[in-house]
Amino acid sequence: MSVSRLTRCAVLTALALALSVAEGLAPLTILIPLPGLRLGLANLVTVYALCRLSGREALLILLARCFLGNLLGGNLMALAFSLTGGLLALGVMALLFRLPALSLYGVSIAGAAAHNTGQILAAMAVLGSRAPLVYLAPLLLCSLVTGAVTGAVSLLLVRRVPAPFSAA
Repeated sequence: MSVSRLTRCAVLTALALALSVAEGLAPLTILIPLPGLRLGLANLVTVYALCRLSGREALLILLARCFLGNLLGGNLMALAFSLTGGLLALGVMALLFRLPALSLYGVSIAGAAAHNTGQILAAMAVLGSRAPLVYLAPLLLCSLVTGAVTGAVSLLLVRRVPAPFSAA
């Protein structure tokens, strides 16, 4: 990996971490009382990386964000949830991004739904119970809204920031 690509990934990882921290300061649970519900602002960076960089670089940014965010946040148990949700979301979005008929709105909504599904799967594994499945339906409904919001912002971001980070 060239120094330019490494620098680009580092800047985007820092941006994703900053967005994640900022999002934690104003939790979405104030409006919608579902524990742990987040808008998914760090997903903006993942979507941007999928659109403007490579899948490999998007994966590296996601992994670095998850590990650093949970290490700095002091909650290593949450790493299982963020990694499971993030990896499933990235995989789904990478596959759907290849479909020309699907917009970034659809890709982002699917990513939000996959992230919530991944977190429920992680909760089931940690708890050794199927009880968290009850929580999946409300989370999937919320992912329609959160995914649409991040999809709209991602679309603006991808349209407005094409050149500086594109080729290296």
